[in-house]
Amino acid sequence: MKTRFFIILSRLNKIGKSAVKCRITYKHKRKEFSTGLFITPKYWKSKNQKVVPPEPDAELKNMQLSLIKTKLSQAFLFLQVKGSDFTVDDIYKQYKGETPKKEFGVMEVYNLHSDRIKKLIGIDIQYVTYSKYIESGRHLQSFIKHKFKAKDIQLKALKSSFLEQYEYFLKVEKKFQQSTLNKAIQRFRRVIRYAVAEDYLAKDPFMLYRAKRVKKEVLFLSPEQLKKLEETDFSIKRIQQIKDMFVFCCYTGLGFKEMVNLKKSHFTLEFDGELWITVHRNKTKRIYKVPLLPKAKEIKDKYDNVTNEYVFPSISNAHFNGYLKEIADVVGIEFNLTHHIARKTFASTVLLYNNVPMEVISRLLGHSKLQTTQDSYGKVVEKRISLECM
Repeated sequence: MKTRFFIILSRLNKIGKSAVKCRITYKHKRKEFSTGLFITPKYWKSKNQKVVPPEPDAELKNMQLSLIKTKLSQAFLFLQVKGSDFTVDDIYKQYKGETPKKEFGVMEVYNLHSDRIKKLIGIDIQYVTYSKYIESGRHLQSFIKHKFKAKDIQLKALKSSFLEQYEYFLKVEKKFQQSTLNKAIQRFRRVIRYAVAEDYLAKDPFMLYRAKRVKKEVLFLSPEQLKKLEETDFSIKRIQQIKDMFVFCCYTGLGFKEMVNLKKSHFTLEFDGELWITVHRNKTKRIYKVPLLPKAKEIKDKYDNVTNEYVFPSISNAHFNGYLKEIADVVGIEFNLTHHIARKTFASTVLLYNNVPMEVISRLLGHSKLQTTQDSYGKVVEKRISLECM
């Protein structure tokens, strides 16, 4: 820190005196303020930083300037001892007796946000959501260390270019696909909005950032593939169970969690005299309600003799998808078959190919916006129209 006193010769008061100002310089940044002292310009010695006689009370004024410099040095030393980063404005505030506002680090705020959402597990979010924030936090920490050679950087030092550099890092160093890195950046941006809301940051530096959109091809079983799968029986009981559970989801659109947690009590007789499934979707926390189509009812009836409250035997997602790979090989499905494709097949082959309106499909899938359904299944509609016109 450098401290210097100066006067402005062009600015004199009515009695021909000039105000003595003080300039603090720290890390190439300046802060200027008035000392409250006035002197005759010709009695000010800039080189010696002193007032000389015959200026009235010259000695007293020099003592006051010396006291100001001492207090600034004390303020500077106090902030250094605290150990956190500070600015020239913080030095001035400390000198004036004002408590400098705490400056948060990027990772510090990210961890505060993670601690906050951890308390919402089981209330508003699932543990998997929290774990994804923790994972994204590790990527962010890795980037800061790579780019800035530090464990953390000040929140207020963030510039709009930070996200572009972070995106490049995730793409080049972490080898992430665009959709994966978009999710990591999305979580970080939520943390930044939290920082703005908590007044840790004046404004969102990434307000103009626009993520690169990724349009994935929707994979689903064609009517022919679905029929062949239904007609294929497996001698191994476990594989046959997996096939039945997958086909059941092709006709109900249930997500994996909803399938394994499906209870007999989730089937209800509705207004049309038919059985419906009513469950809470694990992902969206919304009620998911869908009619039980004949093929799904046939599979349900097959497993009705199970004594416990659950419809299907318990299995992990990883094991389920592992069995599906074996099933795909037998049936002749060339793309990677996973449970999620059952939900896509329900929307596409079972509903869209049978002329069910997009609005109805959106409701059946539990999408919060029609646009979500249109973005995902617009190409499927085009394909269906093309087949009908051939």
